[in-house]
Amino acid sequence: MHSEEILPQTPKLTLELLRKSIPERLFQRSELRFLISLVKSLALIFCTSFLAFNLFPLTLWAVPLWVIYALICGTMATGLWVLGHECGHYAFSVVGWKNNLLGFILHSSLLVPYFSWQHSHFVHHTRTNHMTEGEGYVPDTIEKPSGKFKMKLREFIGTDAWAIKEIFSVLMLGWPFYMFLGKSGGPKRGFTSHFFVPNKLFPLKKLPKVLLSDLGVGIVFLALYIWTQKRNFLEVLAVYLGPYLVVNAWLTGYTWLQHSDIDIPHYDEDGWDWLTGALSTIDRGYPEFINALHFDIGSTHVLHHLFSALPHYHAKEATNFIKKVLGVRYNYDGRNVWEALWDVGKLGVVEKKSKGIWTFIRE
Repeated sequence: MHSEEILPQTPKLTLELLRKSIPERLFQRSELRFLISLVKSLALIFCTSFLAFNLFPLTLWAVPLWVIYALICGTMATGLWVLGHECGHYAFSVVGWKNNLLGFILHSSLLVPYFSWQHSHFVHHTRTNHMTEGEGYVPDTIEKPSGKFKMKLREFIGTDAWAIKEIFSVLMLGWPFYMFLGKSGGPKRGFTSHFFVPNKLFPLKKLPKVLLSDLGVGIVFLALYIWTQKRNFLEVLAVYLGPYLVVNAWLTGYTWLQHSDIDIPHYDEDGWDWLTGALSTIDRGYPEFINALHFDIGSTHVLHHLFSALPHYHAKEATNFIKKVLGVRYNYDGRNVWEALWDVGKLGVVEKKSKGIWTFIRE
């Protein structure tokens, strides 16, 4: 008998195999631990806002101070967005309505239509890195006129200028363009909106939840309007809207980096399956203080796409278990995240590599 015949076969990679590699205790949800994370985020935000509100004047010379405040407070407030996102995946409580109530409050406070986002995000998870049905950062193809135009423009202005344009577009404009117009979604659905139904993302049966989501955002807009009338718009701009824009930049930047890379393929119907799509996700090497503020959302996202209800306070430990099973199929980029962002910004469109597989065109 040949030696290779007695070697144990490597078991086929399945979701069940990955699930069994993680101790059951790590799937257990604790409302108390989640609320402790929430209190930490709220305390940081309120302390920062209180100090800025009482120390910084609303004058032209103080604009740099308000910009620094926006960067700091918005980075902290992104933690609230992450916790609302966890509620959308029912990672806060085993009681469904508790997740939705807290998630609705957290996301509405950040002008996110909670139930509408919850549905589109579910689609994102069920069709990750699918070339036509994906929801979020679906790349254009060189076969389309739009793809050919993008590559000619990229060649004309240079990859550095292209990267600057792309990074600005994603971080500053990406969130409202996605929410209102469905930009970066798959071509199968075309124009969509999180606020108006029906469309190809939100059928008419979703109308009640979309309206409830709109109501939540509308209440916060009303509160901001009353604040403006009682005080002044500059105060609202400095204290709330500045950090709000930073939150949007973080969340679009995270999503972009989690699903786009020169070495990570996208798939059409001939090459895609759920597990392949979920594993086309990249963990990045964010600084530890960012991981602490954002509950490891960027450094444990592979795990999140496999087991989205596993709570954030167990994510790092659970990631260590699945890494052992995944081996070379675990995607991790430990470079400085700004370097990674710059490289992702340089990406253009994808071409067909082989049956069912599409990759970004290399230089």
